[in-house]
Parts: sequence; C-alpha cells; structure tokens
Amino acid sequence: MALELSALSLAIVEEEKRNRRRKIRRNRSKWVKSWILQRQAQGAFPNLCRELEIRGLHGGPEDPGSFHMLKELISPIIQRQNTNYRDCISVGERLMITLRGKLQEPNQFRVGVSTIRQFIPETCSAIYQVLKDKYLKCPDTVEQWQQVAHGFETQWNFPNCLGALDGKHIDICPPPASGSTFYNYKHSFSIVLMALVDSSYRFLYVDAGCNGRISDGGVFGGCSLQNALENRTNIPAPAPLPGSDQLAPYCIVADEAFPLKEYFMKPYPNRRLSVQQRIFNYRLSRAWRVVENAFGILANRFRVFLTTINIQDTAKVEDIVLACCALHNFLQTECAIHVRNRPGRARS
Repeated sequence: MALELSALSLAIVEEEKRNRRRKIRRNRSKWVKSWILQRQAQGAFPNLCRELEIRGLHGGPEDPGSFHMLKELISPIIQRQNTNYRDCISVGERLMITLRGKLQEPNQFRVGVSTIRQFIPETCSAIYQVLKDKYLKCPDTVEQWQQVAHGFETQWNFPNCLGALDGKHIDICPPPASGSTFYNYKHSFSIVLMALVDSSYRFLYVDAGCNGRISDGGVFGGCSLQNALENRTNIPAPAPLPGSDQLAPYCIVADEAFPLKEYFMKPYPNRRLSVQQRIFNYRLSRAWRVVENAFGILANRFRVFLTTINIQDTAKVEDIVLACCALHNFLQTECAIHVRNRPGRARS
C-alpha cells in the first residue's frame, strides 16, 4: 500500500512539472523582448561609435581607426546571419561589448546577459587568432633576438638582455570540484600569466592557464620557452660587453623566484652587498621592472584584471587573457605608428 501511494505521488509530481512546462511554452508570445528590439534606436553601440568618431579619440581599444581595423580582421570568424525570427548581433556590437566588458550592464547595449556570456569568449578567441601571428610572435631568429637586446641596451643600459620575465596572478572563480588547486599564497584563486617582455613593454612570449598554486619558477619549468633556452635554439652566441673584450652570454632578467642559470640573471641577495653588487642590482632592476610596468599597463587598459573574473571555465579565462595580451601589443604598435604620423605633431 505504501509503495502504491509513493508511486502515485511521484506520478502527480511529474504531471505537475509537465503542466508547468506547457504553461511556460503557451505564455511565451515573443521571440525577442521589447527592450532588446530597440537596440538600433536606443542602444549604446550606434550612438557610442558615432560619438567616438566625432571626438576622434586616439590611443585606446575604441580608437576609431584601431576599432575598424580589428573589426575587419575578426569579421570572417564571428559574423552571423539574420534569421526570420530576429536580427543577429553585428560584429561591431560584439567587439564593442567585449572591449568594454559590459557583462554587468547589459541594458546599456540592450543585449541579454546570457547572450553576452556566450559571445565574449568567442570574440576573445577570434581576436587572439587573428593577432597572434603578427603582434604576439616570439622572436625565432638570432637577428630578432639581437634587436630585443639592442633595445634593452639603448633604453635601460643593460646589455645582452633578451627580455624581462615575471608571472602575474589572474583572480578567477574556482571551477567546481577543484578544491584548493587554484588557491595561491595571496589567499585567492587564480591562474598564472607568465610573460616575457621587451624594452618597449610589448609581450614577446605569454603562457596562461597554469593554476595559481604553483610558483613562478615552477610555471616557467613547464613552458616551451624554457626548452628553447636550454637548447639555445636560435639564441645569439655570447658577445662582448660594452667597453670590454670579455664575452658574456645573452640572458633574461628575472627576480628571486627563478633559478640562477646561464640564461637567467637575477639580483644579488640584499645582504652585505659591495658597491659593484649594488650597482649591478640597480641596473638589473631598471631592466626587470619593464615587465611589471607592462602588467600595469595591461591591467589599466583592460580593467577585468583589476577584479575577479566571474567565469568558472578556465579555458574561457585563458581566451580572455591571451586576447588582452594580443590587443596590448596591437595597441602598442599601431597607436605608436598613429602618433608618429599624426599631422602637426611637435618634433623634438
């Protein structure tokens, strides 16, 4: 008898669920909500783009020249077709929402939150795909590495330097059932962005996605860059220092978290230093702080790095991080060209 009542109650519950689903389907009379239908008339994208072009902003991701160039590059990848039910979200709208990171204010662009959550990682993946080969390409010849070293020698007075290396923690929401895998010493959950930077704050090499529990030295141990340095692949041969005939190997400058090797140079420990050692630490810190400055520029350009990225899928977080690094190099290169070629620019 008890089993029969239990089966009957389950049947009643299932029937109520089915009726509720039918009621929901019957009550849905519109494919697109009315406030979203007004996107072209009252949305932020057409009005904002028009205002930016009138004001002629320069130097940021929403600079009209850079924006249109980037839109043309990613259009073949993320362009969608209109349907009989609704118009697609244009490539310009997708790109503008992604650059501004308006996940918390969808009403401004009149796009649903679930739609934004879907296309932001797709747009970031497309940005990285079209920019990485030109703007985020690690040097692969001796001549290219020598150009990097020449920049450090002329700008920061540190010869035979192939770049500045450091890691940055990107705060994330921990994935489900991940435990303490992504928990770091800063008492937050994160993934690590390992980056090699040249003398002009451009990223030469980036690796993102390693869990924040691992130290910077451990993260570098799993990077492909370490294998290239260990095997001296396309690395210049030792060259004499300025004003001397003593040969010195080309190296990367780093902090105390990395091991001291032939291709790594880090400062002396701050204990009973001689005058020469203090001078060396000063010169090395001038060259190494380039990577810290690059991280600062990156975080202030893309404010998503100043807070916790509210995405639990670490693969999507990697897409966002890599896209931001590629965009950073794109802006460092293209905006510098625009400034040099701007009419009426004062020359020193």
